[in-house]
Amino acid sequence: MAASGVISPAGLARIPLDHLLPRTPVEDDVAVGAYVEARLGREVVDRLVEPLLGGVYAGNAHEISMRAAVPKLFEIARSPHRSLIAGVREELHRAAARTQDAGPVFLGVEGGVGRLPQAVAEACRAAGAQVRTGTEARALRRTASGWQVETSAPHGTEVLDADAVVLSVPAAAASRLLSSEAPGAAAELAPVEYASMALVTMAFRRRDLAVQPRGSGFLVPPVDGRTIKASTFSSVKWGWVGDADPDVLVLRTSVGRHGEEADLLRDDTDLVRLSRHDLGEAIGLTAAPVAARVTRWDRGLPQYPVGHLDRVARIRAHVAGLPGLQVCGALYDGVGIPACIGSARRAADALLEGTPGTGACGGAGQ
Repeated sequence: MAASGVISPAGLARIPLDHLLPRTPVEDDVAVGAYVEARLGREVVDRLVEPLLGGVYAGNAHEISMRAAVPKLFEIARSPHRSLIAGVREELHRAAARTQDAGPVFLGVEGGVGRLPQAVAEACRAAGAQVRTGTEARALRRTASGWQVETSAPHGTEVLDADAVVLSVPAAAASRLLSSEAPGAAAELAPVEYASMALVTMAFRRRDLAVQPRGSGFLVPPVDGRTIKASTFSSVKWGWVGDADPDVLVLRTSVGRHGEEADLLRDDTDLVRLSRHDLGEAIGLTAAPVAARVTRWDRGLPQYPVGHLDRVARIRAHVAGLPGLQVCGALYDGVGIPACIGSARRAADALLEGTPGTGACGGAGQ
């Protein structure tokens, strides 16, 4: 850490106090930033924790729930250990003993993760299911035998009868759909906040680069005042990208944090220009890209503030009173793809255990 220069000498000197300070009490929940700052100092939060959580949640470490976002750290914080460092070290030893081969650090889908939903749709069709895109769920009504879903599509409106329904939509849409049948759940869903972000993907000729990037990329602390919050060297991180054309380097940057989304109002050309400027400052990249694309995710990442899991529990308690209805997605059990898949499996299993027959599933990017 000292050799990297990421933390100043004063910040490094603060870290060992974790072993001397009295235990920091943690009750039902606490913000990640508040707890880590109390144990290791503000600089560790600003320069290590903030960029890491910002990369996952596009949020603020001093608002993000430790219990929801970093449950293992929450367990350590509530353990008898006075020192956070000692507790983490012990957990790492236990994890190493449990896992002989941890596998690759990063795991993806060859050809891009965008192939996954297409493969799921094809498998569903092969099993006899209907997959309707460009179709909005407008209303949800309970009937004597199940549910009715009112939909709207370019070809007109339609009412679908279903034995069961899974809502895998963002909070605002779920709140609207549940307003009449589960007003308590709708009220809990309405205030959930989301962060928007944009991905700037650029391709460079390797012969134009003065420096060849190494590693998988880097994260940017918000205190540095940069536009980008991270950069991924896709050609290095994902073998299939690099193999597609060894003479081209593909990388991407991400822009946008919760509460700091003014840059997202800029046009695509500006976002490319600002990304190139920050890359030049960070890794000396001055070449012009041969291609660039900006992909925007409006309200794409749900925020997990302190108390988030209690809100999720209340939502599910309201929904539990309605047979044949389940909720799942990034809002409830984690924003990562594996977490969303697990959330969907649990919802489907719960319905299959209690509701025979067919169902309708609504999804919107989650």
